[in-house]
Amino acid sequence: MNYKDTIVFTAVSRAAATADLRCLMPNKKDEIRKSEIKNNEIKNNAIKDRLARYRQIKLTVIGRKSGRTISVPVWFVLEGETLYLLPVSGSNTQWYKNVLKNPEIHVDARDAGADLKAIAITDTTTVKSVIEKFREKYGAGDVKKYYSTFDVAVVAELT
Repeated sequence: MNYKDTIVFTAVSRAAATADLRCLMPNKKDEIRKSEIKNNEIKNNAIKDRLARYRQIKLTVIGRKSGRTISVPVWFVLEGETLYLLPVSGSNTQWYKNVLKNPEIHVDARDAGADLKAIAITDTTTVKSVIEKFREKYGAGDVKKYYSTFDVAVVAELT
């Protein structure tokens, strides 16, 4: 190995060693991401705790025409990480129409909130399953009393 080869070899070795050290050193972005994940877990635990204790939440959607935030009280069912919503007037419900235009929603359960992405459910079998979940939680009589149309539902994942 001559002098030039030694210089090239040393430069390559230093670059590789520096790259190895970068892999071992904590990355600021990674630390921020871990902090965000931990904060989301804390928020999820808080919202899940509240959802387990309450029968009604505040749903906030973006108006499809006005672009303004609109909040309405709604009933819900929580199963694990899945939040089910049933529009009172089915597909004619205004908040449901807004969700179709912009699926970003915010749910608030007594000062514990979460930003979620809503997914409209139109499949008859799945909608019937959601209706049954509502009947189990709120009673068949109250669901019949307050809900007039059963053609759609909405689902959102807390994670």
